[in-house]
Amino acid sequence: METVIHSQTAGPSCVQTVSVLLPGREYDILIGPGLLGEAGRLIGAHLGERRCAIITDENVAGFHLQTLETSLQKTGLLKGSIVLPPGERTKSFEQLDPLCERLLELGLERGDLVVAFGGGVIGDLAGFAASILRRGIRFVQIPTSLLAQVDSSVGGKTGINTAQGKNLIGTFHQPGLVLADTDVLKTLPKRELRAGYGEMVKYGLIRDKAFFNKLESDWRGVMGLESKCLISAIETSVHAKADIVLADEREAGERALLNLGHTFGHALEAYTGYSDRLLHGEGVAIGMCLAFRFSQSLGLCSSAASRTVSDHLSMVGLPTKICDIPGVETEGADVEDLARLMRQDKKVRDGQLAFVLVRDIGQAFVSRDIPLSKVTAFLSAEVSHA
Repeated sequence: METVIHSQTAGPSCVQTVSVLLPGREYDILIGPGLLGEAGRLIGAHLGERRCAIITDENVAGFHLQTLETSLQKTGLLKGSIVLPPGERTKSFEQLDPLCERLLELGLERGDLVVAFGGGVIGDLAGFAASILRRGIRFVQIPTSLLAQVDSSVGGKTGINTAQGKNLIGTFHQPGLVLADTDVLKTLPKRELRAGYGEMVKYGLIRDKAFFNKLESDWRGVMGLESKCLISAIETSVHAKADIVLADEREAGERALLNLGHTFGHALEAYTGYSDRLLHGEGVAIGMCLAFRFSQSLGLCSSAASRTVSDHLSMVGLPTKICDIPGVETEGADVEDLARLMRQDKKVRDGQLAFVLVRDIGQAFVSRDIPLSKVTAFLSAEVSHA
Protein backbone atom coordinates (compact mmCIF):
# COMPACT_ATOMS: atom_id res chain seq x y z
CA MET A 1 0.00 0.00 0.00
CA GLU A 2 1.09 3.57 -0.58
CA THR A 3 0.03 7.01 0.43
CA VAL A 4 -1.59 9.14 -2.24
CA ILE A 5 -0.69 12.81 -2.73
CA HIS A 6 -2.84 15.24 -4.67
CA SER A 7 -3.49 18.97 -4.66
CA GLN A 8 -6.73 20.69 -3.88
CA THR A 9 -7.69 24.33 -3.89
CA ALA A 10 -8.79 25.93 -0.62
CA GLY A 11 -9.50 29.59 -1.22
CA PRO A 12 -6.65 31.41 -2.95
CA SER A 13 -3.96 28.92 -1.90
CA CYS A 14 -3.01 25.47 -3.07
CA VAL A 15 -3.22 22.98 -0.21
CA GLN A 16 -1.34 19.69 -0.47
CA THR A 17 -3.22 16.58 0.68
CA VAL A 18 -1.62 13.31 1.71
CA SER A 19 -4.16 10.49 1.99
CA VAL A 20 -3.24 7.75 4.46
CA LEU A 21 -5.00 4.63 3.22
CA LEU A 22 -5.10 2.42 6.30
CA PRO A 23 -7.95 -0.04 5.66
CA GLY A 24 -10.99 1.08 7.63
CA ARG A 25 -9.07 3.99 9.18
CA GLU A 26 -8.32 6.16 6.16
CA TYR A 27 -7.67 9.85 6.73
CA ASP A 28 -6.33 12.91 4.97
CA ILE A 29 -3.50 15.22 5.99
CA LEU A 30 -3.97 18.73 4.61
CA ILE A 31 -0.88 20.95 4.46
CA GLY A 32 -0.90 24.66 3.65
CA PRO A 33 -1.81 28.15 4.81
CA GLY A 34 -5.23 29.35 5.99
CA LEU A 35 -6.60 26.01 7.17
CA LEU A 36 -7.39 27.12 10.72
CA GLY A 37 -10.13 29.51 9.69
CA GLU A 38 -11.61 26.76 7.51
CA ALA A 39 -11.46 24.06 10.20
CA GLY A 40 -15.20 23.87 10.83
CA ARG A 41 -15.99 23.47 7.15
CA LEU A 42 -13.17 20.98 6.57
CA ILE A 43 -14.06 18.82 9.56
CA GLY A 44 -17.68 18.74 8.43
CA ALA A 45 -16.68 17.87 4.86
CA HIS A 46 -14.38 15.03 5.91
CA LEU A 47 -16.10 13.61 8.98
CA GLY A 48 -19.66 14.90 8.92
CA GLU A 49 -21.21 17.30 11.38
CA ARG A 50 -19.96 16.19 14.78
CA ARG A 51 -19.77 18.10 18.03
CA CYS A 52 -16.19 18.96 18.98
CA ALA A 53 -14.22 19.71 22.14
CA ILE A 54 -10.92 21.53 21.66
CA ILE A 55 -7.89 20.63 23.78
CA THR A 56 -5.03 23.11 23.62
CA ASP A 57 -2.38 24.75 25.80
CA GLU A 58 -1.97 28.26 27.15
CA ASN A 59 0.62 29.32 24.58
CA VAL A 60 -1.40 28.23 21.56
CA ALA A 61 -4.64 29.56 23.06
CA GLY A 62 -3.18 33.05 23.37
CA PHE A 63 -2.40 33.23 19.65
CA HIS A 64 -4.91 31.05 17.82
CA LEU A 65 -7.78 29.66 19.92
CA GLN A 66 -10.26 32.38 19.01
CA THR A 67 -9.78 31.70 15.29
CA LEU A 68 -10.46 27.99 15.73
CA GLU A 69 -13.40 28.53 18.06
CA THR A 70 -14.99 31.00 15.62
CA SER A 71 -14.56 28.53 12.75
CA LEU A 72 -16.22 25.70 14.71
CA GLN A 73 -18.97 27.97 16.05
CA LYS A 74 -19.93 28.96 12.50
CA THR A 75 -20.88 25.36 11.83
CA GLY A 76 -22.39 24.81 15.28
CA LEU A 77 -19.85 22.11 16.13
CA LEU A 78 -18.15 23.56 19.23
CA LYS A 79 -18.94 22.04 22.64
CA GLY A 80 -16.17 23.84 24.50
CA SER A 81 -12.43 24.34 24.92
CA ILE A 82 -10.00 23.01 27.52
CA VAL A 83 -6.74 24.92 28.02
CA LEU A 84 -3.83 23.10 29.67
CA PRO A 85 -0.36 24.19 30.85
CA PRO A 86 2.33 24.06 28.16
CA GLY A 87 5.36 21.78 28.30
CA GLU A 88 6.34 18.11 28.28
CA ARG A 89 5.28 17.63 31.91
CA THR A 90 1.65 18.05 30.84
CA LYS A 91 1.87 14.57 29.27
CA SER A 92 1.12 12.88 32.60
CA PHE A 93 -1.46 10.96 34.58
CA GLU A 94 -1.88 14.10 36.69
CA GLN A 95 -3.28 15.92 33.64
CA LEU A 96 -4.97 12.95 31.95
CA ASP A 97 -7.41 12.24 34.77
CA PRO A 98 -8.95 15.73 35.07
CA LEU A 99 -8.86 16.12 31.28
CA CYS A 100 -11.09 13.05 30.81
CA GLU A 101 -13.44 14.31 33.53
CA ARG A 102 -13.75 17.68 31.81
CA LEU A 103 -14.46 16.07 28.44
CA LEU A 104 -17.27 14.06 30.05
CA GLU A 105 -18.58 17.20 31.75
CA LEU A 106 -18.82 18.83 28.31
CA GLY A 107 -21.17 16.00 27.36
CA LEU A 108 -18.90 14.47 24.75
CA GLU A 109 -20.42 11.27 23.39
CA ARG A 110 -18.97 8.40 21.38
CA GLY A 111 -20.01 9.98 18.08
CA ASP A 112 -18.34 13.31 18.89
CA LEU A 113 -14.78 14.52 18.26
CA VAL A 114 -11.79 15.64 20.28
CA VAL A 115 -9.75 18.32 18.50
CA ALA A 116 -6.08 18.20 19.50
CA PHE A 117 -4.91 21.77 18.89
CA GLY A 118 -1.24 22.19 19.75
CA GLY A 119 2.19 20.66 19.46
CA GLY A 120 3.29 17.11 20.12
CA VAL A 121 2.45 17.23 23.82
CA ILE A 122 -1.18 18.20 23.25
CA GLY A 123 -1.51 15.84 20.29
CA ASP A 124 -0.23 12.85 22.28
CA LEU A 125 -2.25 13.63 25.41
CA ALA A 126 -5.50 14.57 23.63
CA GLY A 127 -5.22 11.57 21.32
CA PHE A 128 -4.71 9.27 24.31
CA ALA A 129 -7.71 10.78 26.10
CA ALA A 130 -9.82 10.28 22.96
CA SER A 131 -8.69 6.67 22.66
CA ILE A 132 -9.91 5.77 26.16
CA LEU A 133 -12.91 8.09 26.58
CA ARG A 134 -16.10 6.00 26.28
CA ARG A 135 -13.77 3.22 25.05
CA GLY A 136 -12.68 5.32 22.13
CA ILE A 137 -13.95 8.35 20.21
CA ARG A 138 -12.53 9.93 17.06
CA PHE A 139 -10.18 12.88 17.09
CA VAL A 140 -8.73 15.49 14.76
CA GLN A 141 -5.14 16.70 14.86
CA ILE A 142 -4.51 20.41 14.24
CA PRO A 143 -0.74 20.55 14.88
CA THR A 144 0.69 23.98 15.66
CA SER A 145 4.42 23.21 15.85
CA LEU A 146 6.72 22.18 13.03
CA LEU A 147 7.63 19.04 14.95
CA ALA A 148 3.98 18.03 15.24
CA GLN A 149 3.24 18.84 11.60
CA VAL A 150 6.05 16.66 10.26
CA ASP A 151 5.93 13.87 12.79
CA SER A 152 3.79 13.41 15.88
CA SER A 153 0.39 14.30 14.35
CA VAL A 154 0.74 11.47 11.82
CA GLY A 155 0.65 7.76 12.53
CA GLY A 156 -1.68 7.34 15.50
CA LYS A 157 0.79 7.09 18.38
CA THR A 158 -0.65 8.61 21.56
CA GLY A 159 0.58 8.56 25.12
CA ILE A 160 1.98 10.10 28.25
CA ASN A 161 5.29 10.11 30.09
CA THR A 162 6.13 8.57 33.46
CA ALA A 163 9.12 8.80 35.78
CA GLN A 164 10.40 5.61 34.13
CA GLY A 165 10.55 7.11 30.67
CA LYS A 166 8.88 8.84 27.73
CA ASN A 167 5.67 7.60 26.10
CA LEU A 168 5.63 4.35 28.06
CA ILE A 169 1.85 4.55 28.61
CA GLY A 170 -0.29 4.99 25.51
CA THR A 171 -2.26 3.57 22.61
CA PHE A 172 -2.34 3.43 18.84
CA HIS A 173 -5.32 5.57 17.80
CA GLN A 174 -5.39 7.04 14.30
CA PRO A 175 -6.79 10.56 13.79
CA GLY A 176 -9.76 11.12 11.50
CA LEU A 177 -8.17 14.19 9.90
CA VAL A 178 -4.98 16.26 10.18
CA LEU A 179 -4.97 19.99 9.37
CA ALA A 180 -1.40 21.33 9.20
CA ASP A 181 -1.83 25.09 8.83
CA THR A 182 1.59 26.51 7.96
CA ASP A 183 0.48 30.02 8.93
CA VAL A 184 0.41 29.13 12.63
CA LEU A 185 4.15 28.41 12.52
CA LYS A 186 4.75 32.16 12.25
CA THR A 187 4.09 32.56 15.98
CA LEU A 188 6.54 29.82 17.01
CA PRO A 189 9.77 30.79 18.77
CA LYS A 190 12.86 30.06 16.66
CA ARG A 191 13.97 27.45 19.16
CA GLU A 192 10.73 25.50 18.61
CA LEU A 193 11.16 25.74 14.84
CA ARG A 194 14.68 24.36 15.12
CA ALA A 195 13.41 21.51 17.29
CA GLY A 196 10.86 20.62 14.62
CA TYR A 197 13.55 20.75 11.97
CA GLY A 198 15.40 18.03 13.89
CA GLU A 199 12.50 15.62 13.27
CA MET A 200 12.27 16.73 9.64
CA VAL A 201 15.94 15.92 8.96
CA LYS A 202 15.33 12.44 10.38
CA TYR A 203 13.41 11.39 7.26
CA GLY A 204 16.40 12.15 5.08
CA LEU A 205 18.75 10.31 7.41
CA ILE A 206 16.77 7.08 7.66
CA ARG A 207 16.23 6.31 3.95
CA ASP A 208 16.17 9.39 1.69
CA LYS A 209 19.60 10.90 1.16
CA ALA A 210 18.23 13.08 -1.65
CA PHE A 211 15.87 14.74 0.84
CA PHE A 212 18.76 15.35 3.24
CA ASN A 213 20.76 16.91 0.40
CA LYS A 214 17.79 19.11 -0.49
CA LEU A 215 17.48 20.26 3.12
CA GLU A 216 21.18 21.14 3.13
CA SER A 217 20.35 23.54 0.28
CA ASP A 218 16.91 24.69 1.44
CA TRP A 219 17.10 24.77 5.24
CA ARG A 220 17.22 28.56 5.41
CA GLY A 221 14.02 28.74 3.38
CA VAL A 222 12.36 26.16 5.64
CA MET A 223 13.46 27.95 8.80
CA GLY A 224 12.48 31.28 7.25
CA LEU A 225 8.98 29.85 6.62
CA GLU A 226 9.19 30.48 2.88
CA SER A 227 5.97 28.89 1.68
CA LYS A 228 7.28 26.80 -1.23
CA CYS A 229 10.25 25.35 0.66
CA LEU A 230 8.25 24.82 3.84
CA ILE A 231 5.22 23.08 2.33
CA SER A 232 7.41 20.88 0.14
CA ALA A 233 9.55 19.80 3.11
CA ILE A 234 6.52 19.10 5.33
CA GLU A 235 4.83 17.14 2.53
CA THR A 236 7.94 15.01 1.94
CA SER A 237 8.26 14.30 5.67
CA VAL A 238 4.59 13.41 6.08
CA HIS A 239 4.62 11.20 3.00
CA ALA A 240 7.70 9.34 4.31
CA LYS A 241 6.15 8.75 7.71
CA ALA A 242 2.77 7.75 6.30
CA ASP A 243 4.39 5.17 4.00
CA ILE A 244 6.19 3.58 6.94
CA VAL A 245 3.05 3.62 9.10
CA LEU A 246 1.11 1.89 6.32
CA ALA A 247 3.74 -0.84 6.15
CA ASP A 248 3.97 -1.27 9.94
CA GLU A 249 1.22 0.51 11.85
CA ARG A 250 2.04 -0.93 15.30
CA GLU A 251 5.83 -0.89 15.13
CA ALA A 252 6.43 -4.59 14.73
CA GLY A 253 9.36 -3.95 12.40
CA GLU A 254 10.03 -1.19 9.88
CA ARG A 255 8.32 1.59 11.87
CA ALA A 256 11.12 1.39 14.42
CA LEU A 257 13.29 3.24 11.85
CA LEU A 258 11.34 6.38 12.76
CA ASN A 259 13.06 6.21 16.14
CA LEU A 260 16.50 7.09 14.77
CA GLY A 261 18.17 8.96 17.64
CA HIS A 262 15.17 8.53 19.93
CA THR A 263 16.60 5.85 22.23
CA PHE A 264 19.37 8.27 23.17
CA GLY A 265 17.13 11.33 22.92
CA HIS A 266 14.32 10.01 25.13
CA ALA A 267 16.82 9.02 27.80
CA LEU A 268 18.28 12.53 27.72
CA GLU A 269 14.80 14.05 28.03
CA ALA A 270 14.05 11.89 31.07
CA TYR A 271 17.49 12.66 32.50
CA THR A 272 16.75 16.39 32.33
CA GLY A 273 13.30 15.92 33.90
CA TYR A 274 11.30 16.75 30.76
CA SER A 275 12.21 20.37 31.38
CA ASP A 276 12.91 23.34 29.11
CA ARG A 277 16.59 22.47 29.32
CA LEU A 278 16.00 20.09 26.43
CA LEU A 279 13.13 20.16 23.93
CA HIS A 280 12.12 16.88 22.29
CA GLY A 281 13.49 17.86 18.88
CA GLU A 282 16.74 18.94 20.49
CA GLY A 283 17.03 15.58 22.21
CA VAL A 284 16.39 13.88 18.87
CA ALA A 285 19.09 16.00 17.19
CA ILE A 286 21.65 14.98 19.82
CA GLY A 287 20.38 11.40 19.63
CA MET A 288 20.78 11.22 15.85
CA CYS A 289 24.34 12.53 16.08
CA LEU A 290 25.03 9.95 18.79
CA ALA A 291 23.51 7.23 16.59
CA PHE A 292 25.86 8.18 13.74
CA ARG A 293 28.89 8.39 16.03
CA PHE A 294 27.94 5.10 17.72
CA SER A 295 27.58 3.48 14.29
CA GLN A 296 30.98 4.91 13.40
CA SER A 297 32.48 3.42 16.59
CA LEU A 298 31.08 0.03 15.57
CA GLY A 299 32.72 0.28 12.15
CA LEU A 300 29.41 0.62 10.32
CA CYS A 301 29.52 4.25 9.24
CA SER A 302 32.21 6.60 7.99
CA SER A 303 33.45 9.54 10.03
CA ALA A 304 32.65 11.75 7.01
CA ALA A 305 28.94 10.87 7.14
CA SER A 306 28.87 11.39 10.88
CA ARG A 307 30.55 14.77 10.54
CA THR A 308 28.21 15.86 7.74
CA VAL A 309 25.16 15.23 9.93
CA SER A 310 26.51 16.97 13.03
CA ASP A 311 27.85 19.90 10.98
CA HIS A 312 24.47 20.44 9.33
CA LEU A 313 22.48 20.28 12.55
CA SER A 314 24.97 22.57 14.26
CA MET A 315 24.69 25.07 11.39
CA VAL A 316 20.90 25.13 11.87
CA GLY A 317 21.49 25.87 15.55
CA LEU A 318 20.65 22.50 17.08
CA PRO A 319 22.69 20.76 19.81
CA THR A 320 24.75 17.81 18.65
CA LYS A 321 26.48 16.60 21.83
CA ILE A 322 25.43 15.70 25.37
CA CYS A 323 27.55 18.55 26.70
CA ASP A 324 25.43 21.00 24.66
CA ILE A 325 22.57 20.54 27.14
CA PRO A 326 22.50 23.45 29.62
CA GLY A 327 23.94 22.33 32.93
CA VAL A 328 25.54 19.17 31.58
CA GLU A 329 28.54 21.10 30.25
CA THR A 330 29.48 21.97 33.86
CA GLU A 331 27.92 19.10 35.86
CA GLY A 332 28.75 16.25 33.51
CA ALA A 333 26.33 13.36 32.97
CA ASP A 334 25.81 10.15 34.93
CA VAL A 335 26.43 7.44 32.33
CA GLU A 336 24.92 4.67 34.46
CA ASP A 337 21.75 6.71 34.94
CA LEU A 338 21.51 7.33 31.20
CA ALA A 339 21.98 3.61 30.51
CA ARG A 340 19.26 2.78 33.06
CA LEU A 341 16.85 5.16 31.34
CA MET A 342 17.68 3.68 27.95
CA ARG A 343 16.80 0.21 29.25
CA GLN A 344 13.26 1.55 29.88
CA ASP A 345 12.83 2.29 26.17
CA LYS A 346 9.52 0.91 24.91
CA LYS A 347 11.30 -0.93 22.08
CA VAL A 348 13.14 -3.21 24.51
CA ARG A 349 12.41 -6.90 23.83
CA ASP A 350 13.47 -9.63 26.25
CA GLY A 351 15.68 -7.11 27.98
CA GLN A 352 17.52 -6.34 24.72
CA LEU A 353 17.73 -2.78 23.43
CA ALA A 354 16.72 -2.04 19.85
CA PHE A 355 19.01 0.52 18.21
CA VAL A 356 18.49 2.30 14.93
CA LEU A 357 21.99 2.35 13.45
CA VAL A 358 23.27 3.66 10.12
CA ARG A 359 25.63 2.62 7.34
CA ASP A 360 25.42 6.03 5.68
CA ILE A 361 23.05 8.97 5.34
CA GLY A 362 19.78 7.45 4.13
CA GLN A 363 20.79 3.91 5.14
CA ALA A 364 19.36 3.22 8.59
CA PHE A 365 18.56 -0.20 10.00
CA VAL A 366 17.39 -1.73 13.28
CA SER A 367 19.76 -3.85 15.38
CA ARG A 368 18.88 -5.89 18.45
CA ASP A 369 22.26 -7.46 19.16
CA ILE A 370 24.26 -4.55 20.61
CA PRO A 371 25.60 -5.36 24.10
CA LEU A 372 24.76 -2.73 26.69
CA SER A 373 28.42 -2.70 27.69
CA LYS A 374 29.29 -1.20 24.28
CA VAL A 375 26.61 1.46 24.70
CA THR A 376 27.90 2.37 28.16
CA ALA A 377 31.49 2.54 26.94
CA PHE A 378 30.42 4.77 24.05
CA LEU A 379 28.47 7.11 26.35
CA SER A 380 31.41 7.29 28.73
CA ALA A 381 33.65 8.35 25.86
CA GLU A 382 31.11 10.93 24.69
CA VAL A 383 30.87 12.48 28.16
CA SER A 384 34.61 12.43 28.84
CA HIS A 385 35.47 13.95 25.45
CA ALA A 386 33.11 16.87 26.00
